[in-house]
Amino acid sequence: MARTSAEPPLFSHLTAAALHGLPVRAPTSPKVHITLPSERPGAQSLVVRHRGEVPEDQQVQRHGVRFTSLERTMADVARTASFETAVCALDAAFRPVTAPEPGVNDIEAADELRAKVLAIASRSAHGRARALRALAFADGRAHLPGESISRIRLTELGFARIDLQVHVAGPSGQNYYVDFGLDDARAWGEFDGEKKYRDEAMRSGLTLEDVLLQEKQREDWIRGTTQRPFARWKWAHLRSAETLAQRLASFGIRAR
Repeated sequence: MARTSAEPPLFSHLTAAALHGLPVRAPTSPKVHITLPSERPGAQSLVVRHRGEVPEDQQVQRHGVRFTSLERTMADVARTASFETAVCALDAAFRPVTAPEPGVNDIEAADELRAKVLAIASRSAHGRARALRALAFADGRAHLPGESISRIRLTELGFARIDLQVHVAGPSGQNYYVDFGLDDARAWGEFDGEKKYRDEAMRSGLTLEDVLLQEKQREDWIRGTTQRPFARWKWAHLRSAETLAQRLASFGIRAR
């Protein structure tokens, strides 16, 4: 589309999010999003047109493709996307700024970025409350969309004290990090995506058997030293809060 238009379009919203490398959890919406000035005419199938002016400092161009800046994209997604879609994208956008490595949680940087994005979102007449909710919930410590959706489901279940990427010292001084510390239930939880087992690059040269053995030893150590139950779940358990509740209950974990 950028090559065929008389004037290069300005890609925005979920399309800009994808161009920034953010996860876009919207499989039912394959349409391309662009933002146009109000006076620009035209309609095209598979294109969602958003009307409005985008300042030059909220635009970027790479390889001849124009799209909204990261902060503007975060604001647009937070205003207009579903809560789950917005949180997945926002978590990923916060991550390199606020949690670039395990054990880091730069709250000051998070507050600064959140304020910038909310200021942009507030200039629109629509979606400010939706943006405020998504931005308040976003947390760069979530590593994967599965962890983002897990946090939403856990909150829906009533878990009030959810800590992310919790450090636990290993038996030989190594650093273990657990996805979720469910402190009000005195339990641990992890989203168990299959990629770390199936992707050879993520296995760092280890066989699948080696990875599984390491994970078992790690989990046994954490459970034994902390005396807390440890639950794992997959995408199938995140279909609803109820399916996750059933999974947690099988490990004796319930929200208080």
